[in-house]
Amino acid sequence: MMLPDSAVLSAAIDWLGHGLWDLTWWQIVLYTLATTHITIAAVTIFLHRTQTHRAMDLGPIPSHFFRFWLWIGTGMVTKEWVAIHRKHHAKCETVDDPHSPQVKGIDEVFWRGAELYRAESKNKETIERYGHGTPDDWIERNLYSRYSWQGVGLMLVLNLALFGALGMAVWAVQMLWIPVTAAGVINGIGHYWGYRNFEAPDASRNISPWGLLIGGEELHNNHHTYPTSAKFSVKKYEFDIGWIYIQAMQKIGWAKVKKVPPKMLMGDIQPVADEKTLEAVIANRYEVMAGYASQMRRTVNEELAQLKAKGADLSVLKAANRWLHRDDDKVPAEARPNLVQARAASPVIDKMVTMREELRQLWLNTTQSREQLAADLAGWCRRAEASGIAALQEFSIRLRAARG
Repeated sequence: MMLPDSAVLSAAIDWLGHGLWDLTWWQIVLYTLATTHITIAAVTIFLHRTQTHRAMDLGPIPSHFFRFWLWIGTGMVTKEWVAIHRKHHAKCETVDDPHSPQVKGIDEVFWRGAELYRAESKNKETIERYGHGTPDDWIERNLYSRYSWQGVGLMLVLNLALFGALGMAVWAVQMLWIPVTAAGVINGIGHYWGYRNFEAPDASRNISPWGLLIGGEELHNNHHTYPTSAKFSVKKYEFDIGWIYIQAMQKIGWAKVKKVPPKMLMGDIQPVADEKTLEAVIANRYEVMAGYASQMRRTVNEELAQLKAKGADLSVLKAANRWLHRDDDKVPAEARPNLVQARAASPVIDKMVTMREELRQLWLNTTQSREQLAADLAGWCRRAEASGIAALQEFSIRLRAARG
C-alpha cells in the first residue's frame, strides 16, 4: 500500500534530518572522530610503518581491514602513497622532495600539501622506482587501485544513509582529515617547527602533543632519525598511540615488530675512549649529536649572559643560535654571515663548533682503520677535557662511558 503524499514527504524530511541512525549532535561528533582516528591508524600502521619502511609485519586480518578502510576513507592507492613517502626520505629537503617546506615554503606545503601529493602520484617514474613490494593481488588490481574514488563515494552514501543531510558534513571532515593532518601538519610543520631529540641530517621536528590526533606521526624527528623503527616515541614524555595499537596486535599474533629505536648504553667511565666507545658513538651518532647540541645551547646561553653583563650587542649570537649545532651543508646561505660573526665574537662558541665537526668526522671518514678512529676519538676527548669549556668537558666524560 502506497503512503499518502504527505506521509512520504514527512518521511523524507525525517530522513534528511536524522537518517537511519538517530544520534545527538555530540554522538555524531564522536562517530566522526572515531572514524577519522581509524583512518590515521591505518595510515601510520599499515601504509607507513609496515608497507613503506618494513619496520613490522602485519597479519592478513588487520592488513585487509586497513586496505578496505583506506579505500573508503581516503581513496589513496597503497603503491602511490608508499612510493611518494619513500621518495621523500630518499630526496629529503632537496628539489626532488615531493613536499619539503625547506624548498617549497611552509605555506605551500601546509595549504597545498594534498595537491603536491596528487601531482607526484602522476609521476610514473616515482611510482615504479619507489613503489615496489606493495600489494598486487586481485582485489588491489581490480578494485582498490582501479576504482579508488568509488570507495570514498561509498563512504558518502553510508554517511547520508546514517545521518541524512548531516552525513555530508561528516563525510567532508573524513575526507579532509588526511590532507590536513598528514599533508599539512606532518609534512609541513613536521619539517619546520617543533623540538628535536636527534641531530638528523634533515630539519625534521617533533610536534607533540598531537599524538591522539595524528597517531604518533607527530614524532617526526624521531622517525626520520630511525625510519625503520616501528616505534616512534623515544622519551618518557612522548606518546605514540600507534605503538600502543601495534603492541596490542603483537599480543594476539596480528603483528610482528622487526625494529625499534636503539638506545645508547652507559657503563663505567673509561680512562681512555677505546674501540667499544667508538662503536657506541657511531651506532648512536644521532643521539650523541643531540647531546652535543644540548651542550651547545647551554654554552650559548652562558655566553649571552656574559655579553649582556658587558653591555655588548647580542643580536648576532641570537640570530646564529638556531644554526650553530647544524651540519654546515644544512645551514642556509642567508644565515652563514651571522655564524661567521658569532664565531669571531666568541672563541668559546668557535671552539664548540670546530670540535663538533671534528667529532662528526669519526663516522664520515671511511678511509681510516678502526684502530685509528678509536685513537682519533681518544684524542678528541683529551682536547675537549683540556679546553677549559665546562660543557665540552662534561660531554667528553659522559662519552667515555658509552659502551653500546
